[in-house]
Amino acid sequence: MNAVKINKSTKIVLLIELIFPIALLTLGIYNGLLQTLYRSGVIKSNSFLGIEYYQGLTLHGVINAIVLTTFFAVAFGNVIMVFHLKKQLNKFTNILSISLMLIGTLMAALAMLSGKASVLYTFYAPLMAHPAFYLGLALAVVGSWVAFFGWIPLYLSWRKENPDKKTPLAVWGNLANFTIWFFASLSVAVEILFFLLPWSLGWIEGINVELTRTLFWFFGHPLVYFWLLPAYIMYYTILPGEAGGKLYSDKAGRIVFALFIILSIPIGTHHQFMEPAIEQGYKLFHSILTFGVAIPSLLTAFTIAASLEYAGRKRGAKGLFDWMWKLPWFNADKFLFAYGIVGLLIFIRGGAGGLVNASYSLNATVHNTGWIPGHFHLTVGGPVFLAILGLVIYMYSKIAGKEIQWKSANLMVPYFWFVGLMIFSTGLKMGGLEFGEPRRTNMGMSYLDTGGSNFEAFWLFTTLTTVMGGIIMTIAALMYFGVFFKTVFSKKVYEDSIVELPVTEAYHDEENIGAFRNYTPWVIAAVIIIAISYYGPISNAIENNVKASPTYLPGTPTPLEHSTVNTETIDLTQDAQ
Repeated sequence: MNAVKINKSTKIVLLIELIFPIALLTLGIYNGLLQTLYRSGVIKSNSFLGIEYYQGLTLHGVINAIVLTTFFAVAFGNVIMVFHLKKQLNKFTNILSISLMLIGTLMAALAMLSGKASVLYTFYAPLMAHPAFYLGLALAVVGSWVAFFGWIPLYLSWRKENPDKKTPLAVWGNLANFTIWFFASLSVAVEILFFLLPWSLGWIEGINVELTRTLFWFFGHPLVYFWLLPAYIMYYTILPGEAGGKLYSDKAGRIVFALFIILSIPIGTHHQFMEPAIEQGYKLFHSILTFGVAIPSLLTAFTIAASLEYAGRKRGAKGLFDWMWKLPWFNADKFLFAYGIVGLLIFIRGGAGGLVNASYSLNATVHNTGWIPGHFHLTVGGPVFLAILGLVIYMYSKIAGKEIQWKSANLMVPYFWFVGLMIFSTGLKMGGLEFGEPRRTNMGMSYLDTGGSNFEAFWLFTTLTTVMGGIIMTIAALMYFGVFFKTVFSKKVYEDSIVELPVTEAYHDEENIGAFRNYTPWVIAAVIIIAISYYGPISNAIENNVKASPTYLPGTPTPLEHSTVNTETIDLTQDAQ
């Protein structure tokens, strides 16, 4: 498919959507390294260069997991819609979207940098942030909605003009992803606008912690698939072609994206297995659906493996596994293959860990231990992060009309990242599973600095293993920043501003019939399943006996004075009698 020329306003918006989050990512990576140094006891102070542990943990999580992923998803979605539909974006919605996202992100960033929003990435009560943090996040989410709403008329127009053509697979996946995002982020918008923001402003005195947690996880786990589906789009529509082959099955990709619409949202309560306010039956239902969401991932594993095997055999592979070594692992001009395949290899290990978290009994063992960040760094820091890095620099080079600089270093980034992440996650998982090493806690301050206690004997090896992995990951990130910003400041070599993506031809291009021609049946099914799965947990949360909670900030041992709590006294002696 031919590249598409874009107008000046679209070019400016796309460049901002690509450069701004990468610039912020430098701060996110820096604070990620600090977390490992704090927890290992390498850094003894609770404040290093003015950034406290929980402040840095919040910056790391919010920048990497929310800001970077949302800006990238919108930018990638814009490119997909323009390139595959051959239509220009609406100027008004495009500018409104980026304006809201920029203003919101800067508001939240200022609150975090000032130390007034150290509430972690999971920003539910009783941790309270400055109102600017909550309002900023809300604006950023609404900005992403505006982009989504701007794509719908383009898609409907294309459908009207091409009634007999299948929706391009990348477009099908992109709209499916933002359908998930819209439904999931409605709950966090409600949490912020009706609970957290009024609470932070002092308009309401107390807050139902269980309800805010339930609303957050309604959003929090689907957020994982909002991160992941752009990587899946890359795997289905780009990776096989970059390997020199074809996509094994076009319909398999459409089935996968459709299944994510109905399965990715009603599973958030598996993050709340340890909370007594939610009835066990609802937890069981969410657990079953969590295992169910593994189906599209397993289908993807088969389809992409078959696609890559076809590519390897086209390159002359003969034996059972010889095709693996025929793939372009170290071709600098095919660097998207390296970013994609390494992310897939990491995801194999990360996805297996997800099945552990879905089990009630196993979850009880690893809950709130280092196993959890070890797991989600494999899923988010593997396929998601590497897909973002690879596609960002690819799209930037096309839009800005520049050659990618330091190509060999660019090619090696995913391999360095792989080595570092494997070591990093092993330290966290081993510490959590074998030694009960806690997550989130600043161990360097509160445990390892105790003068040779049993805590140090248990966790010193695992935390130092994590540090080693974190340092290698940081080196990989610095390599990428060097490549990216060297490219940004290089001279323009192409006059036209274009959007272009590699295209993969389908080996089995099955007829597109029935439910795979539009989103309506999948959206209806999703709404029904969401209503069934969340009516109970939300009702339980509303009805729970503790209607208000004292407000805490990380590192603050006592509630803030202005907070209120239900102080009704319970006479335990009567129950004993």
